[in-house]
Parts: sequence; structure tokens; C-alpha cells
Amino acid sequence: MSAEPRIKGWCPGAWQPMATGDGWLVRVRPRLGQLTRSQVLALCDAAEAFGSGLVELTSRANLQLRGVTEASWPALMDALIAHELIDPDPEAERRPQILLAPGWQAEDDTHKIASALNDRWQQLPVVPAKVGIAIDAGELPVLGDASADFRIERADSGGLLVRADGHASGTAVPSIDAAVAQLIRLTHWFVESGGWDSKRMRRHNVPLPDWAPTNARPAAAGSPLPLGKHAHGAVYGLPFGRVPAKVLRAAVTPAEVTALQVTPWRRIWVAGASAAAIDGLISDEQDARLRIDACPGAPYCEQASVATQPLAERLRGVTQGAVHVSGCAKGCARRASADVCLVGEAGRFDLIVNGRADSTPVKTGLTETEVVAYLESLGAPHL
Repeated sequence: MSAEPRIKGWCPGAWQPMATGDGWLVRVRPRLGQLTRSQVLALCDAAEAFGSGLVELTSRANLQLRGVTEASWPALMDALIAHELIDPDPEAERRPQILLAPGWQAEDDTHKIASALNDRWQQLPVVPAKVGIAIDAGELPVLGDASADFRIERADSGGLLVRADGHASGTAVPSIDAAVAQLIRLTHWFVESGGWDSKRMRRHNVPLPDWAPTNARPAAAGSPLPLGKHAHGAVYGLPFGRVPAKVLRAAVTPAEVTALQVTPWRRIWVAGASAAAIDGLISDEQDARLRIDACPGAPYCEQASVATQPLAERLRGVTQGAVHVSGCAKGCARRASADVCLVGEAGRFDLIVNGRADSTPVKTGLTETEVVAYLESLGAPHL
């Protein structure tokens, strides 16, 4: 292949991989948030043949392959393109990512809106790297906590609305076509009114235009897909958002499986699955790993000074609240505060209570064993 990767910034893609501690990180955006069974198998094969064999699911419902090298990247790209896992046009990665409410079915409103928007993707402007769009048109919106700058949602009236992030209400629209047109217009307004300077809609301190009145409120929020048996399939959790490719392959091996949908909640919905337990995936809603956020940590991230996931595993029985284990103060794995937050600093951990990775610690310079002992001494199960 003649194209060269562009390795810069912190929003990797497939055409723009990012250098990390364990090689290049290549991100795949599943079209409509779904892969066919054959695409999942191809992705697993590619992860093992051209990377480290690890597959990660991000908070924006992307899939990531780790451990790719400069030598293996061209063959990986050929494989991803051949199985329609990525767009052969590098410019496609410069358009806003579209996040769908998981569990959608063919021809429901979420699917129709996303399909219509994909058909018009070339009408979307080039936007800052992390700008995204959420299509959340089920009976109850479920993506309110997911990262998105522009949203098409179910309104409390039962109709549809288009909402800019940072605003509690949006603009009522009469149809799917009107919703798509309004959203495209809103993204152009964002760029033209200085969006490249503010980077994200929630930081864009510019009044909305007159043609985007905030006259409709979203419907009451629903809940993320519960683990276990679900309509037309089953839902599984990924421990800390990552699994070996062989585990993902096992999830789609049964002949009855037809597709896999990704979510921003470290869960996958497997169409046709029986909900039988799969070694390496989470099937129990009470599993402590579901409330522990942990970034890849060292040696996977070059900015991390500590291994995060071994400590996250040790904390499964120590705390009952929300836990965040971060390899550095960037806090990539969790934006919100956690009951317990542990941040890597010079090979040790700083401990924060009821805060984020950039909050002031109550204890510094702890080893992994000291962290566990200290939390146990505080009666951490009640935190």
C-alpha cells in the first residue's frame, strides 16, 4: 500500500494509528455500531496476525487493536478493507463518528436515522477529532452519559428532537428526514461559528442560531442493556473493556450468531446468542468489574508509570462503590468522579476519595499492596 500512517494526536483511527507503549493502536469504527459474524471473526484473525491479539472496546463504542507495528500495519489495513471493517477512503475518519443506541433493530427509528445520515455523510463538515453524533431514538434515550456533541433523541412528546450537547433541550422535528437535515445544518453552524477553537460542543460558548430553538425536552432516560438474555440474543460484559481475540471469537462461534453490536458501556450484544456463559466475558450484573474503570496502564500506554489492571482485579472484593484506576493524571478511562480513584505517579499510586484523576489525593506514593491494605483499613467496602 502506498499510504503512510499519520501518527500524531490522541484520537487514533485505522488510517491514523497512534503510537503507544506496546506498539501502534488501530481503531475500528463499526458501521452503524454493528459487525456481522464473519466480520468479527476477521477482526479477531487480524488482531492475532498483525497485533498483540488484544481487542478493546472504548467508551465511544469503537474497537481497538493493540500491538500493531510499522511492518504489520499495511497488511492489517488490507485485511480490514477486504472485510469492510474500515472505509478505504482515509477522509472518512475526518467526519464525525456516529454512535447508535445499542439494541437497535433493522428498520426501527434509530436504524433509519443512522442509515439516512450515513447516506449523506459527505455533507457533514470536517470537525475537530473528538466531535461525535449520537442517534438515540428508541422509546427511552440511553446515551445521555455517552460522549457526543450532537444528538437525535426521542422527545418526551414521543416525537424526535435534535439537541446540541450542553443544552438540556433540543429542537423538535417532524420527521426522520427533517432530523437528519437539522443535524447536518447544526454541525456546519458549529464549524462556522468557531467550533475548531472550542473543540467540543459543550465548550462552545456561542448562542444557538434562531433556527435551532430549544423547544423540546428528551424523554426520561432509560438504562443500559442488562447482561444476559436479551431480545434476539444476549449481552456480555468485557472485563475493563478488553479481551483476547480468542474470547471474542468464542462469543460468535455458535452457528446461530448473526451479528455483534458494540456499546459505550463495555458490553456487547450478540445477535442469536443463547446467553450461555463464556469464559473471559462477564455474564453477571453483580460482577465487581462492571463498576471498576481501568485504563490500559503500563506497559500498554507510554504515559502510564504503573500497571493498572492487576490492581483493578485485586480491588474486586475490596470496594463496593465506583473505582477508577488510572495510569496517569489524564484519567482517560473515566470522566466522572469515583468513590475511589487511584492514579499512577512515578511508579506508585496516589489515592483520591470521591474525586477524579486530577483531584487532590488523600494519600500518595502507595504500592499496589499498600493500596489494598489502606482501603481495607478504612472500611473501603462501604465507600
